[in-house]
Amino acid sequence: MTGPPGAGKSSWIRAHAGPGDIVIDLDLIALALAAPGADHHAHTDALLKVAHRARTAALYQAEQLVDQVDVYLIHTMPQAKARARYRRLGAQIHVVDPGEDVVRQRVRDMRQPGMERVVTRWYQEHRRGGSRPVTPQASRAW
Repeated sequence: MTGPPGAGKSSWIRAHAGPGDIVIDLDLIALALAAPGADHHAHTDALLKVAHRARTAALYQAEQLVDQVDVYLIHTMPQAKARARYRRLGAQIHVVDPGEDVVRQRVRDMRQPGMERVVTRWYQEHRRGGSRPVTPQASRAW
């Protein structure tokens, strides 16, 4: 799953993943590693460093199981090398993007101010062809 912050990637997965599926979500990993009461989306640099390492390890293990179970990965802005790796594994890349205006409003309402820069960067990359949608999602109304 790819898409800008606040697009609904986690919601899409909650609606589609089954009980035995594997979900690799950096925000959930960071939240699991954070102290009780931590914000779901505001992570320190130290926490993110550890969470990224944990995600890498989880992804490596999940790659060994793709023929046995469905694996859902949220990767907001995968670079070309990561996209190529996912394709080699037979992954379907789904872009969730309800539109820039909707995303910006959600980020203003639900996320820390620094996320607006990530939204801007995501849309700049997307316009340059950084993510190619296979199944774009228009809204959270699944």
